[in-house]
Amino acid sequence: MPTVFRHGPYSFHFYAGDRGERPHVHIRRGRQKLKLWLAPVESARNRGFPEVEANRIRRLTERNQAYLLRRWNEFFAD
Repeated sequence: MPTVFRHGPYSFHFYAGDRGERPHVHIRRGRQKLKLWLAPVESARNRGFPEVEANRIRRLTERNQAYLLRRWNEFFAD
Protein backbone atom coordinates (compact mmCIF):
# COMPACT_ATOMS: atom_id res chain seq x y z
CA MET A 1 0.00 0.00 0.00
CA PRO A 2 2.31 2.78 -1.19
CA THR A 3 1.48 6.32 -0.19
CA VAL A 4 1.61 8.29 -3.44
CA PHE A 5 0.53 11.71 -2.19
CA ARG A 6 0.08 13.54 1.10
CA HIS A 7 -1.75 16.77 1.74
CA GLY A 8 -2.24 17.99 5.30
CA PRO A 9 -3.81 15.16 7.28
CA TYR A 10 -4.69 13.14 4.14
CA SER A 11 -2.77 10.15 2.87
CA PHE A 12 -3.48 8.99 -0.71
CA HIS A 13 -2.56 5.43 -1.61
CA PHE A 14 -3.17 2.44 -3.89
CA TYR A 15 -3.64 -1.24 -3.06
CA ALA A 16 -1.76 -3.78 -5.21
CA GLY A 17 -4.86 -5.98 -5.32
CA ASP A 18 -6.83 -3.25 -7.13
CA ARG A 19 -5.13 -3.90 -10.50
CA GLY A 20 -8.35 -5.11 -12.16
CA GLU A 21 -10.39 -2.03 -11.22
CA ARG A 22 -10.52 1.27 -13.05
CA PRO A 23 -8.02 3.86 -11.76
CA HIS A 24 -8.82 5.11 -8.28
CA VAL A 25 -7.19 6.27 -5.09
CA HIS A 26 -7.85 5.54 -1.41
CA ILE A 27 -7.63 8.47 1.00
CA ARG A 28 -7.30 8.17 4.78
CA ARG A 29 -7.35 10.52 7.69
CA GLY A 30 -7.31 8.64 10.96
CA ARG A 31 -10.10 6.05 10.79
CA GLN A 32 -11.97 7.77 7.96
CA LYS A 33 -11.58 6.31 4.47
CA LEU A 34 -12.60 7.55 1.05
CA LYS A 35 -12.24 5.87 -2.33
CA LEU A 36 -12.37 8.08 -5.40
CA TRP A 37 -12.38 7.05 -9.05
CA LEU A 38 -9.82 9.07 -10.99
CA ALA A 39 -11.32 9.32 -14.49
CA PRO A 40 -13.59 11.11 -13.95
CA VAL A 41 -13.03 12.01 -10.31
CA GLU A 42 -16.08 10.80 -8.42
CA SER A 43 -16.83 9.09 -5.16
CA ALA A 44 -16.76 5.29 -5.06
CA ARG A 45 -17.10 4.81 -1.29
CA ASN A 46 -17.04 6.97 1.83
CA ARG A 47 -16.40 5.54 5.28
CA GLY A 48 -16.71 8.28 7.86
CA PHE A 49 -15.90 11.57 6.14
CA PRO A 50 -18.56 14.27 6.47
CA GLU A 51 -19.90 15.16 3.02
CA VAL A 52 -18.41 18.68 3.10
CA GLU A 53 -14.94 17.26 3.79
CA ALA A 54 -15.34 14.50 1.18
CA ASN A 55 -16.17 17.18 -1.40
CA ARG A 56 -13.07 19.15 -0.40
CA ILE A 57 -10.94 16.01 -0.88
CA ARG A 58 -12.61 15.38 -4.26
CA ARG A 59 -11.65 18.90 -5.40
CA LEU A 60 -8.08 18.34 -4.14
CA THR A 61 -8.01 15.08 -6.12
CA GLU A 62 -9.28 16.88 -9.24
CA ARG A 63 -6.43 19.40 -8.94
CA ASN A 64 -3.94 16.52 -8.75
CA GLN A 65 -5.71 14.13 -11.12
CA ALA A 66 -2.98 14.02 -13.79
CA TYR A 67 -0.30 13.27 -11.20
CA LEU A 68 -2.39 10.55 -9.52
CA LEU A 69 -3.25 8.90 -12.85
CA ARG A 70 0.44 8.92 -13.81
CA ARG A 71 1.34 7.29 -10.48
CA TRP A 72 -1.47 4.71 -10.96
CA ASN A 73 -0.12 3.79 -14.39
CA GLU A 74 3.45 3.55 -13.07
CA PHE A 75 2.37 1.41 -10.11
CA PHE A 76 0.34 -1.02 -12.20
CA ALA A 77 2.66 -1.14 -15.24
CA ASP A 78 3.43 -4.68 -16.34
